[in-house]
Amino acid sequence: MKKFNLFKEIIIVNKSEFDEAINSQKTFAITIDAKIIYDNFNEPMIYKGIGKPEKNYQVVEDDDRVLIKAFSNWQELIGINTPIASYDDTTADGVEEFAHKELEEIGWHVAEFNVDYRTLVEVLEEKCDGVVLCIEQEEPYQFSGLGFLSDNAHAKEVLFDFCKNKAKELIENDPDFTPDNLTDDEEDAAKFFGLHHPLHLF
Repeated sequence: MKKFNLFKEIIIVNKSEFDEAINSQKTFAITIDAKIIYDNFNEPMIYKGIGKPEKNYQVVEDDDRVLIKAFSNWQELIGINTPIASYDDTTADGVEEFAHKELEEIGWHVAEFNVDYRTLVEVLEEKCDGVVLCIEQEEPYQFSGLGFLSDNAHAKEVLFDFCKNKAKELIENDPDFTPDNLTDDEEDAAKFFGLHHPLHLF
């Protein structure tokens, strides 16, 4: 997954399309790849509304281009993007669930083996396609972001394989998860990952 850091990014929009959208008096959005859309608002957006982006936006018109910086409006962008995001990493608690049902089912089961969502998100961000829309600065360090996976089926495959291998490794090597020590919930989780008979893994 690629990071789209609003602290650094300038979105460059075609001026005639921009003016047309403003004058339309319709709700429109500007996506992170500078498209103007009027419906199907299912891509990461840096603006959604009627009229010109003004409050908390820096907008510069330059010949046939409009340059927009949007990081100051991050709180509002969380509101318009969270409903379409795969996961939310904007709070101090970090990622707590996945929006996609099958990914959440994997996360819920692997939690029985003390694997947290931060670990799962790092796997997805490393191995899957998509975008992390974020504000990130180094000094003082600050991060807040929303993740958008491009292919849920591929993400499910990647995450399931990682979690299955993690669970198998723990059952084989961690004294807290030896086959004869598994709780009913842990055994159910092992079965979910295809480790159908934990007592006979070896």
